[in-house]
Amino acid sequence: MSIKISFCASRVAVAQDALRALTDRYGQVAAEDSDIIVALGGDGFMLQTLNDVQSLGKPVYGMNRGTVGFLMNTYSEDDLQNRLAEAEEAQINPLSMEAESDDGTLTKALAINEVSLLRAGPQAARLKISVDGRSRMPELVCDGALVATPAGSTAYNYSAHGPILPIRADVLALTAVAAFRPRRWRGALLPKDATVRFDVLEPEKRPVMADADSRTVRNVQWVEIRSEPTITHRLLFDPGHGLEERLIREQFS
Repeated sequence: MSIKISFCASRVAVAQDALRALTDRYGQVAAEDSDIIVALGGDGFMLQTLNDVQSLGKPVYGMNRGTVGFLMNTYSEDDLQNRLAEAEEAQINPLSMEAESDDGTLTKALAINEVSLLRAGPQAARLKISVDGRSRMPELVCDGALVATPAGSTAYNYSAHGPILPIRADVLALTAVAAFRPRRWRGALLPKDATVRFDVLEPEKRPVMADADSRTVRNVQWVEIRSEPTITHRLLFDPGHGLEERLIREQFS
């Protein structure tokens, strides 16, 4: 019995070419009627797809027609039905962000990789960090800070010198971006069920923006971040090339 596939693709030409070739060969069904959703693009498009199909509970298999492709499988038009049948599944929970802007607006968003706070002006940000309602750092002067999931630990978090986390680790990475004071502070590892709150100090003088997987909120006053266990994203990978193997391999590259 063949697997019913719903293909989707980013707008770049190479992804659109792949979409035409694959749908001609394997057919196309609506996402809600499919067994598996195949996303054609890069990591950014994969994150978008996972958010778009969140309510369907369908597994998503990505093929790289983008730039980085850490969350994607190698592109090939051949033998796709067998690849999907043999694929390994990884399940991940996103982060939930709630942020208040200077006009009192509350914004809620989900992030699969990380939630980051970044300075939005010429001066460094001043942040107060609390964990589960307890103040842990009264003042962090920095370009920014972020909270990353294991799945996102090789993305912006790794570029900011944060740790790579095993995919099944029940921890989150709290990482500073160019910390000025305390100068040597790089961050912390926190339990997955921790709630992290950033309060922006001097927000008028030192404006800060928050970003949840490219959804940006400007002039934030405070941001709260926690893992969202009620939402599970299902990603499929070719055997031997799953997220766990990729995270280990990245540390030895």
